[in-house]
Amino acid sequence: MSDVKVDWPVERAEPGSVGLCPRRLERVAQVMQRYVDERRILGGITLVARRGRIAHLACTGAMTLQTRAPMRPDGLFRIYSMTKLVTSAAVLMLMEEGRFLLQQPAFLFLPELKDLQVAVTGEDGVERRVGLERPITIHHLLTHTSGFDYDYVHTAAGEGLTLEQYLPRQCQRPLRLQPGRQWLYGASTDILGRLVEVVSGMPLDAFFQERIFAPLGMTDTAFWVPPAKADRLVEMVTHDGAGGLAPGEPLHRGSIFEKPAFLSGGGGLVSTTSDYLRFSLMLLNGGALDGVRLLAPKTVELMRADHLPAGQPPL
Repeated sequence: MSDVKVDWPVERAEPGSVGLCPRRLERVAQVMQRYVDERRILGGITLVARRGRIAHLACTGAMTLQTRAPMRPDGLFRIYSMTKLVTSAAVLMLMEEGRFLLQQPAFLFLPELKDLQVAVTGEDGVERRVGLERPITIHHLLTHTSGFDYDYVHTAAGEGLTLEQYLPRQCQRPLRLQPGRQWLYGASTDILGRLVEVVSGMPLDAFFQERIFAPLGMTDTAFWVPPAKADRLVEMVTHDGAGGLAPGEPLHRGSIFEKPAFLSGGGGLVSTTSDYLRFSLMLLNGGALDGVRLLAPKTVELMRADHLPAGQPPL
C-alpha cells in the first residue's frame, strides 16, 4: 500500500479484535486483485470498519491507464449516486429544523412541481398525458416514488444549467408514473438538491460544505477537484471490447476541475474513502461523529426504515 498519509477517522485494528476472521477478510483483496488481473477494473480501494475501528484496508491496481501509478489511499473518486445519501441527509436536517414535513406537497416550496402531467400509454399503444392523482410530496422524492425518470438530468448537466434553470425544464416533461404509485429510480434526488437550496437560501455546494463536510472533517469531498489535487483523481475506464480497458471519459475534462453549474444532488460529488467513512460512521453512530451531531437518532432510524410497498423496488 502507498505510504501516503491519510487522516482516518478511526484507528486500525487486527480483524480478530473486532470479531472478524483475518483469513476470510484476505479474500476481499484477493478478489479485487483478480478483477484487476482480469481487466474488469483499473483499481480500487476496499475498507471494512467494525466496532469503531478499521479491520481491513487495501489498495489494488492503478490510478490511471497511462501512468499505471499505484492506487493510493487518498485517491479521489467520482462517487456518483453515493451523493444521494448526502442530499437526503441534508433534506432530513432541514426537516428537523421544522422547515417542512415529509408528507407536505413539494410544490409549496418548488412551485414548478404543481399541475404536472403523467404519460400514460393506452391499449392502442398511443401515449397520452393525464393530470396528477395526488401532489408529489417530499417523501415521494426521498423514496423515488415521485414518478420522475432519469432521462433529462444528464442533458441538463451537459448543457451547464443551474438547478434553478433545470427544474422548470424537467417539469415540462411528463412523469412516467403517478406519484406514490411505484418505485422508479430517477431525478428525484436532484430535485431535492434544489429543495435544499430554496429552503436554506444557500447554493447546494455551500450547504454541503458548511453544514455537513466541514463539521465532519470531510476535507476532500466536493462537486469538483481543485487543480492542486488533480494527481489524486482516479481515472474512469470502460471495456474496450477486446478484453482490455479504455478511457471512459477524458481524465482532464474541464468540468471536473472547475465548479460545475449543475450541482447534481443525485450524482455530482467527488470524495475519498476516508471522507465517506466519516459520513458513514456518522450515520452508524445515530447521526453524530466526534461530538458533532447532524441528525437525531430517531431521524436516522427513519432514514434506514423501508418505506416502500412489498416487492419494490422489483430487483
